[in-house]
Amino acid sequence: MKTKNSTLIFIILLIPYSIYSQNTETEKNLKKVNTDTIVGWKTGIVSGINLAQTALVNWSAGGESSISFNGLVSAFASYKDTTSEWNTTLDIGYGLLQQGVKGQFIKTDDRFDFLTKYGVKAFSDFNYAGLINFKTQFSPGYNYPNDSVKISNFFAPAYLLAAIGLNYVPTIYFDAFVAPITGKMTFVNDDALSAIGAYGVTPGKKLKGEFGGYARISYTRSDFKGEFLKNVAFTSKLDLFSNYLKDPQNIVFNWENLIGMKVNKYISVNINTHLMYDANIKFNGEKAKLQFKEILGLGFFLKL
Repeated sequence: MKTKNSTLIFIILLIPYSIYSQNTETEKNLKKVNTDTIVGWKTGIVSGINLAQTALVNWSAGGESSISFNGLVSAFASYKDTTSEWNTTLDIGYGLLQQGVKGQFIKTDDRFDFLTKYGVKAFSDFNYAGLINFKTQFSPGYNYPNDSVKISNFFAPAYLLAAIGLNYVPTIYFDAFVAPITGKMTFVNDDALSAIGAYGVTPGKKLKGEFGGYARISYTRSDFKGEFLKNVAFTSKLDLFSNYLKDPQNIVFNWENLIGMKVNKYISVNINTHLMYDANIKFNGEKAKLQFKEILGLGFFLKL
């Protein structure tokens, strides 16, 4: 039905859900960091959905209709006894944005990150440990605004890393894993991207193997004592990899930070940043660049 000289604005701002599932020992409003030494399993999951939509019809001030979606799932499972511990995490994120009524959907987030680490008591605060990490994405990515140039795809790239080393865990908040023996495989399972040697593979090949050293340092805390910080959860993860066989000075660098804050019983805020550098990822076929991503979320909070 035609409508003349009418104005319609319908805004849905951030329809979010954050579901925190904890073991029956203890629960907190934000993702729990356990402070006990009880043996056995501990599990948890955090999920969030943000949806923002604006519709404009004959709006004199101008502007464009838009809709955006961003979802995440972060799950963990850990087992601990007197001589060993096993920690597994899974992080999945996906986001889309459409600008304009006839505009196409553009990705704003796309990741799948699975990590598992098993350690056996060595001495003091150290464990002998092995780690496996797998990363990929779900759908094609393009060199926007040029949507005819595909720069990524499902399993292009994908990374599989296996490492053996020493794990230092002096407190429940801090974890440092150093592995002098590390194998890394990069997959580019896309014919077009493989043909141009994307992500460091030999042109025409779909797999690249590397051998080197790896380090992973993390700090997680949600039990701050100060009045201002008591409802804040903070996680920081730094990953470093050096290929012994070629250009070991070109260290692959990944640093992620997540800050979550519960404002009141129903409202929460979270900020996620990701800084990375990989000399194998060339932009416009020329050179590698420092990459940065930031996601800010504001929404209602629901705990089940």
